[in-house]
Amino acid sequence: MTGRRWHAPPSREREVLRCLARGETNRLLARRLGIAERTVRAHVTSVVRKLDVGSRFEASLVAFHHYEALSEETTAS
Repeated sequence: MTGRRWHAPPSREREVLRCLARGETNRLLARRLGIAERTVRAHVTSVVRKLDVGSRFEASLVAFHHYEALSEETTAS
């Protein structure tokens, strides 16, 4: 991810990333978004791949670093 420009993912994945940045568990994330935990895991896996990071933890760090951008893009959508 180093040296790459930030490209925000689709809206549902942005919501998942914001929750990851806050340290929420898959169970809490699923309840908050009204989706199944399995769907949350699928979104997390997709985000990890798209961000080209090695883990959920790394994705949460990226999300934390770009939290304001994620929030702005969500309100603009």
